[in-house]
Amino acid sequence: MIHYALQCASGHDFDGWFRSSAGFDDQARRGLLECPVCADTSVRRALMAPNVRTRAAIAPPEAKPPEPKAAEPQAANPVPNLPAPVPSTAVSAPMPDQVRAVLQRIRAEVEKSCDYVGPRFADAARDIASGAVPPRPIYGEATPEQEAELADEGIEVARIPWVPRAAG
Repeated sequence: MIHYALQCASGHDFDGWFRSSAGFDDQARRGLLECPVCADTSVRRALMAPNVRTRAAIAPPEAKPPEPKAAEPQAANPVPNLPAPVPSTAVSAPMPDQVRAVLQRIRAEVEKSCDYVGPRFADAARDIASGAVPPRPIYGEATPEQEAELADEGIEVARIPWVPRAAG
């Protein structure tokens, strides 16, 4: 495997792993590489410093005992093995570009693959769940109350943060 530092035409830097140099060239030529920040498919190898391994670099480092951490107050976690909930103040922070790019790709896929039912979402979901209409992927709007009612009825729905479309 070969590790490359990559850069899109907009100047965003990211990494990629490839089977070979020819593998990178083939994927880049076919437009299969995509910037995780802006989804640009014009990707090239960036300048990298060589990584030369020496005997000292190969030898395992001496094991040091872990330093004890200071006890930090944490919110109660209702689900084991998952991180504690993020405080609500994190919502006001600006959205990272990588997250925005992923949400833009999700939006594009939903709009391409699902039927928009608008404010009739709850009724359309019920019709599909009851078998009154053939199953199909849908999206639209629902109030928090409608979402709660659907959940009480055993109808699973998901809320996706709807970000502005990616610039074309």
